[in-house]
Amino acid sequence: MEVEIGRGKKARRAYGFDDVAIVPSRRTRDPDDVDISWKLGDYRFELPLLASAMDGVVSPETAGLVGKLGGLAVLNLEGIYTRYEDADEQLERISHLPKEVATREMQEIYLEPVKPELIARRVEEIKGQGVVAAASLTPQRVLKYYEIALEAGLDILVIQGTVVSGEHVSESTEPLNLKEFIPSLDVPVVVGGCASYHTGLHLMRTGAAAVLVGVGPGAACTTRGVLGIGVPQATAIADVAAARSQHMLETGEYVKVIADGGMRNGGDVAKAIACGADAVMIGSPLARAYEAPGRGYHWGMATFHPTLPRGARVSTVQNGTLEEILVGPARENDGTFNLMGGLRTSMATCGYKDIAEFNRAELMVAPALQTEGKQLQRDQGVGMGNNGAKVAALVNE
Repeated sequence: MEVEIGRGKKARRAYGFDDVAIVPSRRTRDPDDVDISWKLGDYRFELPLLASAMDGVVSPETAGLVGKLGGLAVLNLEGIYTRYEDADEQLERISHLPKEVATREMQEIYLEPVKPELIARRVEEIKGQGVVAAASLTPQRVLKYYEIALEAGLDILVIQGTVVSGEHVSESTEPLNLKEFIPSLDVPVVVGGCASYHTGLHLMRTGAAAVLVGVGPGAACTTRGVLGIGVPQATAIADVAAARSQHMLETGEYVKVIADGGMRNGGDVAKAIACGADAVMIGSPLARAYEAPGRGYHWGMATFHPTLPRGARVSTVQNGTLEEILVGPARENDGTFNLMGGLRTSMATCGYKDIAEFNRAELMVAPALQTEGKQLQRDQGVGMGNNGAKVAALVNE
């Protein structure tokens, strides 16, 4: 439903995770009977979760850990690990930068060229741990590096940018033709981000196995401030899920929808699936892990852009293992641990047996959901009154 912004402009109302609530159905179910697994191409994963392709979140080592827990981690093939032989030295340097110069110094660090031999080595390091190897490249560089990654054994390719469209126009360069490129590959391709029905539908028509949904919702992202663009995640996911239905009617092909960013706790993950996502991609909740390479810091792929940075280096509190954050056990009551257990229990409480069923859950616009009856928690800064403080951006002084 459109609202009038002014006499010459109307706009749709959009909703984020905090604006909506999942409505329990007439049935409940035992959590042990709930199936949260999903497939991407020919690969089946026990957890509908991808770790974001961010240097503070995914290293070859953490990719192995996430894979063994049942998820999928995506390595950034244009990041620290493919620019430097000794990535740990640079990550340590980033963790000690004063916030006043962090962006400027990171721009210099990322001026080091990507080294093809390191692309191959990092993919081989992931494969050597016996897990599915996934990695990301931007549309501008995918043609330059993808063959090296595939020859090293890459299983899943992610083509990722702030916004990726199926129809890029340029008068100075030959744009990447996704409709020709993606069908030419023998591996599943994930592409995004996007935040609207039409863009999602066009990306699905390229032959992608999955589409990433999210423009600017991440904890470290400043795109919405720098560019003024983005759509709150609940609406964006629902719109792209509708495009998935239309694409399936047209072709018979089911393209996965992956909610990328904006999720702080198990409730947000559950809402993302209820809005229509098949899986979620998260960064900041995993940057809190003791094993995370960022040493308590988190930053996005556009943080170090040489001319227009669109991200911040933010600090998180390292307070748990990857296993505790993903599958528990939880020792906190704010939903920031055992994210997949939260999803499973949400589905069971509402009576849904798998992700496809949960996509059809009833939702309500419910801004009071976060505050109703929670005054004591807010006053004391506990539970829901903590407001995700353990995963919020706590920039060091």
